Amino acid sequence: MRTETKLLGGFGVLGAVALGGIIFWPVRTEPAEITLQGDVQRGAYLARVSGCISCHSDFENGGASLSGGKGLSTEFGTFYPPNLTTDATHGIGGWSVEQFAKAVRQGISPEGDPYYPAFSYPFYADMTDQDIADLWVAFQTVPPVNESAPENDVSFPFNQRWGLKLWRAAYLYDPDTESDPTKSDAWNRGKALVNGPAHCAACHTPRNFAGGRILDARFEGNDALPGDSKAPAITPSTLIEGDWTVSNLVYAMQTGITPSGDAFGGSMTEVVQGNTRFMSPDDLEAMATYLLDSSS
Repeated sequence: MRTETKLLGGFGVLGAVALGGIIFWPVRTEPAEITLQGDVQRGAYLARVSGCISCHSDFENGGASLSGGKGLSTEFGTFYPPNLTTDATHGIGGWSVEQFAKAVRQGISPEGDPYYPAFSYPFYADMTDQDIADLWVAFQTVPPVNESAPENDVSFPFNQRWGLKLWRAAYLYDPDTESDPTKSDAWNRGKALVNGPAHCAACHTPRNFAGGRILDARFEGNDALPGDSKAPAITPSTLIEGDWTVSNLVYAMQTGITPSGDAFGGSMTEVVQGNTRFMSPDDLEAMATYLLDSSS
C-alpha cells in the first residue's frame, strides 16, 4: 500500500510539473523590428480582404468600425472579436507595430497569451513585413472607441488559454501560399489570396472535435459553422459540376448572386458584403482561377 501511495504521489508530482511546463511554455517568437513605410490604401484593402473589418465591426447593432464584432456562437462557447480601434485602453492604441505583427501572424497577444483560433491568424502567418506595415498605418486612421468588446463566454475547460498551446502544437499549420513556377501569375496570386488572407478554408473545410481543420477534406464543406451556418464544398470538381466558371465566380463574389440566379445565404452573404465586393476584378479573377484548379 505504501509503495502504491508513493507511486501515485510520484505520478501526481510529474503531472503537476508537466502541467506547469505547459502553462508557462512560451509559444511566441519575437518579430524583428519593422521599419518599413506603410501604405494606408493598400492596408485598408488588405483589411477588407482579410475580413478584419467585417469580423471586428458589429454594424448591425450600431457598432463603430473595428470597435468589436458580434458574438460567434460555437460548440465551445461564444467568442467576441475585440476592439481594434486606436483607443489605448480598450483597443490597440497602446501597441507597437511589432506587437501587432505578433498578434496577426502568430496569434499571440502583447502579454504572450495565445488567441483562440476563432481568430483566423493561422492564415495570416505568411504576411510580409510590408503587409504588416500597410495594415498598421491603415489601423492608425481608425477613430478610437472607448469601450471594450464583451468578454468571451467560454466554459471550462475551453476557457483555460494554456490549453491552446496544445491545440497549436496539434493543429497550427503553415498556410500554403508559395508560388508554383509551372502556373500562371493569376493562379499563383489566387493561391496566395485563397490560402492566405482571404482564408477560404476557415469556413469551407470541416473541423474535428477539437476545432482543427481536417486537411484531407480541404474545401469539402462545413456543416457546423458559428450561428448554425453552413459552407458548401468548393473543390474544383464540385464547382465544375455546379456550372461554376471563372466569370460567374467573379460575379458571385462581387454581387452574391449564383449562376442559377439565387443569392448566397448564411455567412457567405456577410463575406460578400464585407470583403469580396471590395476586391479588385483582377484579384477576384485570380481567386476564381485558383479555386477551379486548386487540386493541382
